[in-house]
Formats: sequence, C-alpha cells, structure tokens
Amino acid sequence: MEITEVRVRKVNSGNRVKAVAQITFDNEFVVHEIKVIERPEGLFIAMPRRKKNERYYDIAHPINQQVRDKLTKAVLEKYDEAEEPEANSVENVEEPDAE
Repeated sequence: MEITEVRVRKVNSGNRVKAVAQITFDNEFVVHEIKVIERPEGLFIAMPRRKKNERYYDIAHPINQQVRDKLTKAVLEKYDEAEEPEANSVENVEEPDAE
C-alpha cells in the first residue's frame, strides 16, 4: 500500500496539537484526524482515537514500527510545507492523552 496523498492543516489549538492531517493510500482509502503533537523531544503523530470508559483507543494504527516511521515522515514533511494558521484563530482540537 502506497501513500498517495497527505494533507496537513496547522492549527492554533491552545495545547500541544500543532496540526491535523489526513493520509490517502492507493487513491482508495483515507485516514482522517491524525494529529501532529509537540513534545520536548520533538513532533510526533497520534493516530485517530475514540474515548470509551475514560480511556482512549486507537481507531486505526500502523502494525509495526517501519510503517509508523513511514507515516510519520510523510506527515511531518507536509507539516513543514503547510501554511501557518491565522494568528488570532484558535481551534478546539482535543489533545490525546500522552503517549
């Protein structure tokens, strides 16, 4: 499965979430709501999650580190190219629990 498109939208969230991304595979399958999170060690991606019984569960996620690294690289490359959000706009983007 090849990554055929990555879209990244930077946000002013008021928390550690710096952007929201979507990845398309083989022009046939898309995953939305991938978050770019800032930590002291640098940026990382958090896969889409659902909260159930006070815990968060990934809805979709890579099976191995090689695929996670590929997704991270693709999203962060587009993050570097993405336009900055408007300075006065703050979006309500929920921050996932710490990884």
